[in-house]
Amino acid sequence: MKLNEIIKKPIITEKSVQAEGQNKYTFEVGVKASKGAIAEVAAKMFGVEVLDVKTYIMPGKKRRILKSRRFTKTPKWKKAVIEIKKGQKIKLTEETK
Repeated sequence: MKLNEIIKKPIITEKSVQAEGQNKYTFEVGVKASKGAIAEVAAKMFGVEVLDVKTYIMPGKKRRILKSRRFTKTPKWKKAVIEIKKGQKIKLTEETK
């Protein structure tokens, strides 16, 4: 798998921003990505030491197609919470002054 197929993008929510204070960062990852591969890619991409990786398979949601009675389902996706060594940091967003 390519690096951009393993870690796709960061998930920035109120809950994930609060977890950054505990050195935990949340990312959307590929469904077939393993915990070991996620840890290896995170260490390589961000230059940090990964202590733990927790993964969750998120179910797809039912969406109504506009102007019709039909529904479609979004695909399932995988979320990973990566815990890094204390004192290290991953810069996900630019700070505004």
